[in-house]
Amino acid sequence: MNNRNEIVSPFNQPEQLYAAVDLGSNSFHMVIVRVAAGSVSIIGKIKQKVRLAAGLDENMNLDEASLERGWQCLSTFAERLQDIPLANIKVVGTATLRLAANVQQFLDKAEDILQHKIDIISGEEEARQIYLGVAYTSANQGNSLVIDIGGASTEVIVGNDMTPIHLTSLNMGCVTFKERYFADGMVTDEAFTEAIHNAKALLAPVKDDFISFDWQQCLGASGTPQAITEILITQGISDSIRLDYLYNLKQQCIDCVNIDALDIVGLTEARRAIFPSGLAILIALFEELNIQNMQISAGALREGLIYGMLDNMQQNDRRAETLEQMMKQFHIDAEHAHRVKNLALLLFKQVQQQLDLKKVDCEASLIAASMLNELGLHIEYKQHHKHGAYILSHVPMVGYTQQLQNGIRVLVLNHRGDINLNDFQPFASEVREKLIVLLRLSRLACLLSIRRKDKLLPKIKLTIQDNDWILTFPEGWLKAHPLIDAELANEKWQQHKVGWKLLCQS
Repeated sequence: MNNRNEIVSPFNQPEQLYAAVDLGSNSFHMVIVRVAAGSVSIIGKIKQKVRLAAGLDENMNLDEASLERGWQCLSTFAERLQDIPLANIKVVGTATLRLAANVQQFLDKAEDILQHKIDIISGEEEARQIYLGVAYTSANQGNSLVIDIGGASTEVIVGNDMTPIHLTSLNMGCVTFKERYFADGMVTDEAFTEAIHNAKALLAPVKDDFISFDWQQCLGASGTPQAITEILITQGISDSIRLDYLYNLKQQCIDCVNIDALDIVGLTEARRAIFPSGLAILIALFEELNIQNMQISAGALREGLIYGMLDNMQQNDRRAETLEQMMKQFHIDAEHAHRVKNLALLLFKQVQQQLDLKKVDCEASLIAASMLNELGLHIEYKQHHKHGAYILSHVPMVGYTQQLQNGIRVLVLNHRGDINLNDFQPFASEVREKLIVLLRLSRLACLLSIRRKDKLLPKIKLTIQDNDWILTFPEGWLKAHPLIDAELANEKWQQHKVGWKLLCQS
C-alpha cells in the first residue's frame, strides 16, 4: 500500500463539511455531510456502478477495463472533495481491493487522482464500520443482528446500541456469486439451489456464533436488502423483509428465465444483473440464522466512517435529535408538540397494562407521530395531515428504520378527519394491529389538547374491553368543557364508521 503522506490543504476551508468514500466491489459511494450546531445533515451523495469485482481474473488481477472504470469514477469524486478539508475525508477500499493481486497499480493512480490516501480495510474493520453506520442511523434497541451483502463480501454483526459484540466478513457477494452461478445469464432453480447451498457452506463455520445471541431485531444495510425493500414498497407492501417474500421473489426470477428479461415491479435496472445472486445469499442467511424478518437501515459503511470521525456524536440520542431538527425545519410549535406527546404517553402507559404491545417499537412511533402531527401546518391548515404525510414520505429520519418511518407517516396522515384503514393494509397483521392502537391514542391526544393549554385536563382513565375504549372523566368535567365534549362526540362517530367503539363517561 502506498505510504505517501497526505497532501496539506492549500487553503483554509470551513471544517463543518465531512466526506466518506467507500470503494466497494460493485459500486463506489461518496457521502458528504454538514455538521452545524451538533446536527448532521447529508448534503450530497454520489454512487457509481464500477463493478470492480467483475474485473478479477483467474489470477486475482483486476483487468484494465475495471481499473479504468474505477479511476474514471474517482475523477468525478475528486472535484467535489476539493471543497472539503483533508482531515475531514476518509477513503477506504473493501473486499475486491483486499483480494486484488495488482491492488498497488490501482492505488498509485487512484491516490494521485484523489490527492488523498486510501486505506484498504480488513473484513473485520469493514464489518465494524458498517455496524456503526447502521447503529447510528437506526438507533437500535437491545441486541441487533446486522447484515450487509456487498459485491464480493458479506458482513454479519451482532451488537448492542453503538457497540459491535461479534462480527465476521465472509467471502461471498452479489458480484462474485453472479460470476460463479449465473455467469451465462440464465436464472434457473438449479443455479439458485447451488448458490444457496454454497452460501450456507461458507456461513457454516460461524453460524452457531450468531445463533447463540438473542437479538431483538435484524437490520439489513444497503445492497440487496435495500433493493428488496424498494420492490416491496413499490408493490404496496410497507413491511419488513420476510422469508416467504424472498421465496416469492426467487420464483419470479426463475419465471423470467434470463437476467436480461427480469421483470419484477420495483426492481431497478441498475440492480437487475446482480439481483438473483444477492437474493440467493440472503435466502441462505435467513434460513441458516433463523431470521424471521429484516428491516432496512438508512446507514452502512460510509455512514459509519462519517460518524467515526465525529467523536462527539455517538452519545447523542439520534431520535430526539431528529425530531428536534424536524420541528425547527418545519416550524412546528415545540411546546404544543411536547404537550401532545406527554398526553399520548400517559394514555399509552394505561394501554400497555391492558394490551400486548411487544414486537413493534410502539413508544418511539407514538412519540414521533405525536410530535410531528402538525408537520404540514406551515403549508396550510385544511389538509395539513396530508402535507405532513407527504413530507414524511420524502424526508429521511435518522434513528428510525424504514418500517418505523412508514408507520409514523400513516399515523400522521390519519391523526385527524376520516380514518382510512386501507392505509394500514400494506403492513403485516401484527404490525397493523399495533399501529391502529397507536392511531387511536394519537387521535385522542391531539383532540384532548385542542385548547393548547397546560394543566387543563383532569386525570383520565382509559379502559379497554375488546374493541371498545372507555374514557372516564371526573364527574361533571365534560359538561363544564363543551368544546372538548363536542370534539369527543365527533371522534366517536369517526371511529364508529370504521367499526370501533369509543365511550366517554364522567
